[in-house]
Amino acid sequence: MKKYFLFIIVLFTLMACEEDVRFNNPSFQGIKDNVFWRAVVSTASVGPNGSLVIEAYSGNEVITLKMPMPAKVVNQKDKNSYVTYDLGTSTSKMATYVLTDSNGTTTFTTGLGLGDGQIVITEYDVVTKTVSGTFKFNAENRYNNPIAGPVLNFQQGVFYKVSIIAAMSVN
Repeated sequence: MKKYFLFIIVLFTLMACEEDVRFNNPSFQGIKDNVFWRAVVSTASVGPNGSLVIEAYSGNEVITLKMPMPAKVVNQKDKNSYVTYDLGTSTSKMATYVLTDSNGTTTFTTGLGLGDGQIVITEYDVVTKTVSGTFKFNAENRYNNPIAGPVLNFQQGVFYKVSIIAAMSVN
C-alpha cells in the first residue's frame, strides 16, 4: 500500500510541473532611478540623415536613443565589432526620456555638454534588420520642470532584437 501511495505522490508531482517559457523578443528594459522599467513596445528606424533611432514606449513614458548608423556589421559573438557611442558629446548621439501626465510634459535629455552616458551596439543584423545593445545615461531636466528632479538616471539598460523599420520620410 505504501508503494502505491508513494507512486501516486510522485505521479502528481510530475504532472504539476509545466513548462512556462516566455520570450521577450524584442525587448527594451533597464533600471530607471533605481526602479525596474520595461517598455511595452519598442521600434527602431533609420532617420533621413542616416541616424539610427530606437524608441521605447511604456504607458505615458517614451525613451528615445539616437545615434549614427553602425558603419559595419556588429556580431554579438565578436566584442571587437561592438560600436560604442558616448552621450553628452554631440547632438547626433542622444538619449531622451519624456513623461506626459496630468501635470504636463517632463523631458530629460543628453546632448552637447548635457548629461552623459553610453550606448553600445552589440548586434546589428542587416539580414533580419534587428539591433541589440546596452545603454546607460544621466539625462538632465531639459526645461527645469520643478515637479521632477534635475537628473534622471538610467542604468543596466538593454535592448534586444529591436526591429528596424524603413527609413523615416523627410519633411
